[in-house]
Amino acid sequence: MTDCLLVMTTTPDAAVAKCLAHKLLENKLAACVSLMPAMTSLYHWQGDIHESTEHLLLIKTQTMHYQAIETFLLTNHPYDLPEIIATTITQGLPAYLGWIKESTQE
Repeated sequence: MTDCLLVMTTTPDAAVAKCLAHKLLENKLAACVSLMPAMTSLYHWQGDIHESTEHLLLIKTQTMHYQAIETFLLTNHPYDLPEIIATTITQGLPAYLGWIKESTQE
């Protein structure tokens, strides 16, 4: 088990994705944010099935920053209910995991 997390969120377009990524990095809440190209999401929302184009952000961080990331995304995200999912990184290249920790030191 490590002290690192992979946090995922989706955005409606690349501009929003880049803006959120830059702010997370500037605040040292993330070591790296990978922006995935446009994808199609199908989902239930307000009683209907919707389809939209979204961009996925993969946020690499430390567990101790999760609450700050969640608060940041809830405050700055354009969606009423943004996808915010975190999964523990249980294994990985030790040097890479060390870099995540180093890059997100307070």
